[in-house]
Amino acid sequence: QVQLVESGGGLVQPGGSLTLSCATFGFTFSTYAMSWYRQAPDKERELVAAITSSDGSTNYANSVKGRFTISRDNAKNTVYLQMNTLKPEDTGVYYCNAYRTYMTRKYDYWGQGTQVTVSS
Repeated sequence: QVQLVESGGGLVQPGGSLTLSCATFGFTFSTYAMSWYRQAPDKERELVAAITSSDGSTNYANSVKGRFTISRDNAKNTVYLQMNTLKPEDTGVYYCNAYRTYMTRKYDYWGQGTQVTVSS
């Protein structure tokens, strides 16, 4: 059974830091691209950061470049999001995503989300 379990969210003051974790189960983690998305109230879900399965290349939304770092540990089947210098506009529910294609099939899995609130 496929599961993605996010943790590490919470309330933090502006300028603070949080590290999100996404532990995964039930699929071959090392073969999947992993991403973090977020959704703020009354806004669409947006891509925050992504990391490839092949060479670990990363990609970030412009709004988080230089502040957030995505990483993965294939031995632990876990992906992380280190978030520094947090701003109120970083508030939202953060979702972990696993994605790959094989032949003509797409495999797309989501976690349940973890709330991040940046407020003084």
